[in-house]
Amino acid sequence: MKKVEAIIKPFKLEEVKEALAGVGIQGLTVSEVKGFGRQKGHKELYRGAEYVVEFLPKVKLEIVVSDDVLERVLETIVKAASTGRIGDGKIFVLPIDEAIRIRTGESGDIALT
Repeated sequence: MKKVEAIIKPFKLEEVKEALAGVGIQGLTVSEVKGFGRQKGHKELYRGAEYVVEFLPKVKLEIVVSDDVLERVLETIVKAASTGRIGDGKIFVLPIDEAIRIRTGESGDIALT
């Protein structure tokens, strides 16, 4: 099992969610986060005053998948989240030792479905 953490632009969330549902992903966790990479933030003008926005709003998706669907999930996220511009985001893949469904006590890949 692997945990996929994807940091994407907020306006791409619905498109990514629908694309993942199309490849059989039944659940995911979404968090609103802030950060920066090579974008380094930007300057904005508000009521005549200029200020620097250092941390840009992003969305973090967390999905635990079985090893056999990992590549398909990664390809789906990249395709759906890409705008071709700087700041599209990153995907991180981490190993997961165990998953347990609390309600039934089921563990392993069966707990993911």
